[in-house]
Amino acid sequence: MESIDKNLVAIIMAGGVGTRFWPLSTHERPKQFIQLFDDRSLLQKSYDRVAGIVPDERVIVLTNRQFTPLVREQLPNIQDQNIIGEPERKDTAAAVCLGTLVAMKRFGNPVIVILTADHLIDPVEKFQQTLVSAVKEARETGALYTFGIKPTHPATGYGYLEVGQKTAMDQDVEHFQVVSFKEKPNVEVAGQYLESGRYLWNSGMFVWTVDAIFGELALHIPKHVEHLTKAVEKMGTSQWEDELQERFAALARISIDYAVMEKARDVRCVAGEFSWKDVGGWLAIQDFLAHDANGNFIKGRVHALDAQGNLVFCDQPQETLAMVGVSDVVVVRAGEKTLVAHKDRLEDVKHIVESMIAQPEAMTVSGIRSPP
Repeated sequence: MESIDKNLVAIIMAGGVGTRFWPLSTHERPKQFIQLFDDRSLLQKSYDRVAGIVPDERVIVLTNRQFTPLVREQLPNIQDQNIIGEPERKDTAAAVCLGTLVAMKRFGNPVIVILTADHLIDPVEKFQQTLVSAVKEARETGALYTFGIKPTHPATGYGYLEVGQKTAMDQDVEHFQVVSFKEKPNVEVAGQYLESGRYLWNSGMFVWTVDAIFGELALHIPKHVEHLTKAVEKMGTSQWEDELQERFAALARISIDYAVMEKARDVRCVAGEFSWKDVGGWLAIQDFLAHDANGNFIKGRVHALDAQGNLVFCDQPQETLAMVGVSDVVVVRAGEKTLVAHKDRLEDVKHIVESMIAQPEAMTVSGIRSPP
């Protein structure tokens, strides 16, 4: 599909560490770089969704500095100057601000599309139609656009957008004013959101002009703009990486939603009719796995006896795993690492991974004691 706006830039945020997907996702090769379902990683799938709309020289990838070689390996069509390694993780406000200033310096006032490298979207054609519609309205109105996803169930793992009046109808793509942003709700509140019909899932994808977002960034997080402007002035010189590291160290860690979107003057959304999933943890891939009559979702060679509602993922197809008398657990085998967790405790996987990184010696156990 060809974009109606030639002055368009895509920024893919790919800096996460993916701790919730341990052990398949590791500190050295996090989830955006792994192939969960086929031969294309989540990062490559994000690139594929805009490759037919945005030229390669206008695709910018923001990642952690240590991951820039992985980005080059997986996206060989993206030139080195478009792969920007952040020296430390300072959340999405820093990434958006940096990407905006880079786009401003290189391309003037383009429409920017902000994507993340951990989404599954289908069909791509419907996403692209929705994207082009948002690009057109963002250019014409100067509004900050986000993608809302029509909820299919009362999800508690996503934030929500409360929408107001419809502002446009572009073929079958609906545009709405965004009234408020809502944090991840409990089950009861999520059910109320779904029943009301006034709430969409907050996808974390955005569309806006450089001028529009820069004005809001300067208003709400001026220190980010000040520090990162100084850094971007050095882009392309031998001082670039050192300057970026110094400036990043001075930034507060805050998300773009908290920093800007919840306070901005004109926020709108397109209502996505495509299938969308934020691949935040193991349960997010459940719908993509084969399952048996007892609700066990499986990738690999698995034998189950009196086992219900489990998720089993074996990275190596030759492995065999047997389960007896267990329910609602997640078992993941990857290399020499194994995760066993109750489904209700998956949010804690990140904590144990952080603990393993901080105290690797705690992983060592003594041998089996000899019998008397």
